[in-house]
Amino acid sequence: MTTILFNKPYGVLCQFTDEREGTPRPTLADFIKVPGVYAAGRLDTDSEGLLVLTDDGRLQARIADPRFKTAKTYLVQVEGEPDEAALEGLRRGVRLKDGLTLPAGAERIEDPALWPRDPPVRFRKTVPDCWIRLTIGEGRNRQVRRMTAAVGHPTLRLVRWSVGDWSLDGLAQGEWREVPSG
Repeated sequence: MTTILFNKPYGVLCQFTDEREGTPRPTLADFIKVPGVYAAGRLDTDSEGLLVLTDDGRLQARIADPRFKTAKTYLVQVEGEPDEAALEGLRRGVRLKDGLTLPAGAERIEDPALWPRDPPVRFRKTVPDCWIRLTIGEGRNRQVRRMTAAVGHPTLRLVRWSVGDWSLDGLAQGEWREVPSG
């Protein structure tokens, strides 16, 4: 069994082919030349960070299926400076159009030492921003972005830092490594 941890750059599709017409976009095939592995869960094109790929269907289901509640931790740069009430809202669960989210871990953190994003996040002198660490146990479509917006702090940059016990520690942007299957 093969399990790969990949630090997905901004702008890369979370699949091996781009089926859209027009100029091709970067895909996983531009970085990973290992046959038979597939993403366990997804990251939007405009999100960065840890993507687990595997050829083990059971592992893929355990990571991607919300029934298993695999913890996923994100470093999120948000617009504004969330107060304790906003963070508590994330911790309790946020009502979205598709229902109430499960409670999340949420805390403000110092600016993390991350690689520069290309293109950079827009900077506005009149609007402060800050970083939070958000840990969720489900994975709805664009969930983290929708949660932060629901508490009044839209996401500017989103980096998935960990999935279960795996993290980006020591993995540069665009790089991958094989790990023992869990």
